[in-house]
Amino acid sequence: MRFLFCTVPLIGHVAPGLPIARALVERGHEVRWYTGRNFRPRVEATGARFESMRAAPDVDEEDLEAAFPGISRHTGLDAFKFGVKHVFVDPAPAQVEDLERILAEFPADALVSDTAFVGALFLVERRGGPPRAVYGISALPLPSRDTAPFGLGLPPVPSAPGRLRNRALHTLFNWALFRDVEAHYNGVRARVGLPPSRAGILSDSLNSQLYLQGTVARFEYPRSDLPTHVHFIGAFLPGPAPGFAPPAWWCDLHAGRPVVHVTQGTATTAPDQLLIPTLRALADEEVLVVATTGGKPVEMVGLDPLPANARVERFIPHYHLLPHVDVIVTNGGYGGTHIALANGVPLVAAGRTEEKPEVCARIAWSGAGIDLRTNRPASARIRAAVRAVLTDPRYRRAALRLAGDLARHDAPAEAAALLERLAATRRPVLATPTRAG
Repeated sequence: MRFLFCTVPLIGHVAPGLPIARALVERGHEVRWYTGRNFRPRVEATGARFESMRAAPDVDEEDLEAAFPGISRHTGLDAFKFGVKHVFVDPAPAQVEDLERILAEFPADALVSDTAFVGALFLVERRGGPPRAVYGISALPLPSRDTAPFGLGLPPVPSAPGRLRNRALHTLFNWALFRDVEAHYNGVRARVGLPPSRAGILSDSLNSQLYLQGTVARFEYPRSDLPTHVHFIGAFLPGPAPGFAPPAWWCDLHAGRPVVHVTQGTATTAPDQLLIPTLRALADEEVLVVATTGGKPVEMVGLDPLPANARVERFIPHYHLLPHVDVIVTNGGYGGTHIALANGVPLVAAGRTEEKPEVCARIAWSGAGIDLRTNRPASARIRAAVRAVLTDPRYRRAALRLAGDLARHDAPAEAAALLERLAATRRPVLATPTRAG
């Protein structure tokens, strides 16, 4: 079978698909992958053939401001809206042009895209095929009568008044808060000859025959109207890093003190948001603080001297670090959150950019951590939250329950098997009622 992957050229959009592509190649299928040139080595390492972006703009993730002027000035819902309009929707017509070129040479049996790759959605609407699968890159964005609109970071209220709240918020969201996004989306649809969307872009993003959500049901809000083509397949977890050499202080992890890991991921790396406040907050606590800068120089932290209980590195593979960690302080990246949960590590979350408010809200709702509801928390709030997570066993128990759920899945193998069914039948691949594990 032939599979064509197409993804936004950003690490959080590419990374979840890499183990899926590898699994398909290992099962004897032919896989091509259309994305940004910076990801060519990672794509080819899976055994897939790389296809470059020609008409569509490529993006250097290290300098998003150059590609999308003004992006760094936006936070919260405003940042989410900016990203939807300019990072995801605007490139879609050129993406369609590129995909048409590739499919003329490589008639794929199925397309596989990340949630935000709008070009694949437009292409399938216009051509009527091939069948399309989508894998989620963050919390499930599907509108539901049981949830508030995606992007607000509000947990569900399981009651009749809660549904009334949701209905009112969806009306406000669609007709006021998100109205400009939908108008922008429909304007771009018109450019490729498509009619205005009736459902809206968030619903359209799930418009596929198969939706692969990289989590377990316990971490996602319950929806009585969940479409049956949505499958919870567990998390895509990293393996051991080849050639990893532990830093000289590695034995400090076993000195008997609780270990707190603080990270902002690789996209939002300004240290004054979370790294510096956490290092200061915990400087006098009986803990070991391990901070990573997302690949940036350690000197960017700018604390001289560092607190005596702090260890700072550019990067440490989570596969090796997290088994030693008691609490992680994070800005709510979806992949990193799931690596922590797979290790049974509770979280303190502080993220308000992109869709991170939704991830942080789910951390709190699931009981696996605390959501500080800001991306610039004061040191006192971080200290209080870390103390609470370390001393209240309920957070660890909730994280361990999620770890147990995640351990029952093999996400790459499950995704590959479902994609094979899609390519063979060209029909929606429906989940069974027992998928909630």
